[in-house]
Amino acid sequence: MKFIVSSTYLLKQLQVLGGVINSSNTLPILDNFLFELDNSTLTVSASDLETTMASSLEVESESQGSVAIPARLLLDTLKTFPEQPLTFIVEDNNTVEISSNHGKYALAYANGNEFPKAVSLEDPSKTIVLGDVLASAISKTIFAAGNDDLRPVMSGVFFQFSTQGLTFVATDAHKLVKYTREDIKANQVAEFIMPKKPLNLLKGILAGSENDVTIEYNDSNAKFTFENSVLICRLIDGKYPNYEAVIPKENPNKLVISRTQFLNSVRRVSIFSNKTTHQIRLKIAGAELNISAEDIDYSNKAEERLTCDYQGDDMQIGFNSRFLTEMLNNLSSDDVQLEMSMPNRAGILTPVDGLDEGEQITMLVMPVMLNS
Repeated sequence: MKFIVSSTYLLKQLQVLGGVINSSNTLPILDNFLFELDNSTLTVSASDLETTMASSLEVESESQGSVAIPARLLLDTLKTFPEQPLTFIVEDNNTVEISSNHGKYALAYANGNEFPKAVSLEDPSKTIVLGDVLASAISKTIFAAGNDDLRPVMSGVFFQFSTQGLTFVATDAHKLVKYTREDIKANQVAEFIMPKKPLNLLKGILAGSENDVTIEYNDSNAKFTFENSVLICRLIDGKYPNYEAVIPKENPNKLVISRTQFLNSVRRVSIFSNKTTHQIRLKIAGAELNISAEDIDYSNKAEERLTCDYQGDDMQIGFNSRFLTEMLNNLSSDDVQLEMSMPNRAGILTPVDGLDEGEQITMLVMPVMLNS
């Protein structure tokens, strides 16, 4: 088996696939890329058993075959080459020889048949989404997903597809994000929970992409097909919590403020907050928002006043500044609205502007008890 391929083109595809490979694998074969050659089409795959991703590349070749090549070694080698054609020849002595303009390099390979086969989805449901839309749905929600191994369902993003639109939800019990697209519809109702790792891969590849992504899914796996790549992953098993029940419906107190001004103020004031609780206090009266924090152990305190547009009763509410900062960072609007009912009920943060047609984002943050 022999083929010729551009060094930078190959490296670009392999770097994406490299994100699938774990740093420590139980099966040594998973430390490799699987190269499958069928004349001028080379398909390269990487897997960690849960997630498998494959990309097809155009190469110059007239042969067929499959080999597993050590991923780290190949990537480290390719990174050092300037743009040039590379010739790969699979020798009989279990080595792959790579010839460049300046030299030859031999890597030991493993038998391609040992590489685990990707799952094939039986009778899947199907939805088509624009790449960039999927990437922004992921990046707007994934930061809110939990890391608790005891509650695996909350460590992923919940996909809810219906004939009304698509909804993506993530929560870790302290914060919750619900992202909805009414401009894209599925032909049947479906729900599944996607793990973080494949979502992070998709987010990186699809950002700014004008291409369609075909999402196929059944009870246990999901498959994303776009351009020349396919990603298949196992879904998180379990029932997602009823998130609608925790979103408070009646929120008479509404605060509208410039997002960057609010974000910078929370960032500055939080430096002076208690290092374990990260608690900041919002005190709202009339058109004035007072943000303060105090660390009694070290006698540190800070306070800032901002003008805002507020309708509602005067109130004080405490939040964990890390959650607020994360949420404000993940919005791109100029102004945001914070809706509240009581100091012990969740606050709802929504962007006032900057949304596409049919796009909605609701962020919910749990308050912390204020010590008077």
